[in-house]
Amino acid sequence: MTKLWDKGISVNEHVARFTVGRDPELDHRLATYDIMGSMAHCRMLVKTGIMSDSDGQILGQALAALLSQAREGKIVIEDDVEDIHSQVELMLTTELGDVGKKIHAARSRNDQILLDLRLYLRDVIKDIVEDTQTLVEKLLLLSDRYATVLLPGYTHLQAAMPSSFGLWFGAYAETLIDDLEQWLAAFNIINQNPLGSAAGYGSSLPIDRGMTTELLGFADLNYNVVHAQMGRGKSEQSLGFAIAGQAMTMSRFAMDVCLYNSQNFGFIKLSDSFTTGSSIMPHKKNPDVFELIRGHSNQLQQLPGQISGMIGTLPSGYHREYQLLKPLLFDAIDAFTACQDMLLAALDHITVQEDIMLDTRYDLVFSVERVNQLVMQGTPFRDAYRRVAAEIKDGSFTPDRNLQHTHEGSVGQLCNEQIRSKLELRLSRFDFSYTKALMDLIEV
Repeated sequence: MTKLWDKGISVNEHVARFTVGRDPELDHRLATYDIMGSMAHCRMLVKTGIMSDSDGQILGQALAALLSQAREGKIVIEDDVEDIHSQVELMLTTELGDVGKKIHAARSRNDQILLDLRLYLRDVIKDIVEDTQTLVEKLLLLSDRYATVLLPGYTHLQAAMPSSFGLWFGAYAETLIDDLEQWLAAFNIINQNPLGSAAGYGSSLPIDRGMTTELLGFADLNYNVVHAQMGRGKSEQSLGFAIAGQAMTMSRFAMDVCLYNSQNFGFIKLSDSFTTGSSIMPHKKNPDVFELIRGHSNQLQQLPGQISGMIGTLPSGYHREYQLLKPLLFDAIDAFTACQDMLLAALDHITVQEDIMLDTRYDLVFSVERVNQLVMQGTPFRDAYRRVAAEIKDGSFTPDRNLQHTHEGSVGQLCNEQIRSKLELRLSRFDFSYTKALMDLIEV
């Protein structure tokens, strides 16, 4: 097995396979980021005089060719190669000989993987934030469309007070906007440059870490090199909290859909194309899509605890357990994005039932409306409460379905425009300008 750390000492093959783990399988998604990091590192080595201009030009051209291959999915981690870092260096060395061997000066695989993950996770967050924006906008359009269509609001799973589909859809839209705060926190932690921290203690070579920070479009630098190394795990956990937070929102919405779509509720109907059948019951139309969103989302809510349980007791410095975070995080990202994509598609296949509240079983949901009418007529609240309770008890209560909700965020005033403004404000705080820096880096 090809190893960057090979010193001519034979290593037990079982040890080699065990320590490599799933890296050759998982690292394919890091290929473009590893090469872009090497491009920035190469330019910095030339600028600081560690590498000659001619060697830098040769390496730069070779890296640009490798980047094109990576973007086309043509970089293959060979069977006897440990990871993407080893594969890229092997390809450079095979093609360029001694010049290829110079790329690793002032660098360790420790800061390479830190860098690759940061570059990758920035793009993950960008994509998720953009999809979340689309999800919020869809929910707000549904809220507008069904603003006046009532449904029961529940406490303790008991019909409690009048709500509306406008409130229901809008509530999830605004909750997702709050979830963006956690994505912003994760992005700000991740959008700092760890390159140059090497194995976690810096280098005696005269590198320019500010230069690579600018070339790679990072907002700032992880200045303290030990702090940079301790970012391994910390970055993953900050992303884990964001995933878990939004997963809770998706799980709750999926649970509502499963309830509301059932015959006992009958508030909404899923289109046949978004349900599945039974092998024995010909009438069944199961909400499997939303059940799986619920299941995956509940699983994703455990992610921060899984990360803490794996690395929470480690001291400073690099430890091989960090390798185990990669499959945990990558699988979580894949599950999360699959759920979000499915939710975006499924929203177009929900039909709202518009006459729910005419059913007499929901008469008592309007009892608070009667209490508030009496309060507006001058009756003390507690007396009005007892009076309506007595009417309910003796059967004389008659519901008034004409609601008088006027305050902000109520059935009568959804404030969706204000919620849209809140969305715009949240989105404006994400600085995705790093994409321009990367384009400039690639095009040079």
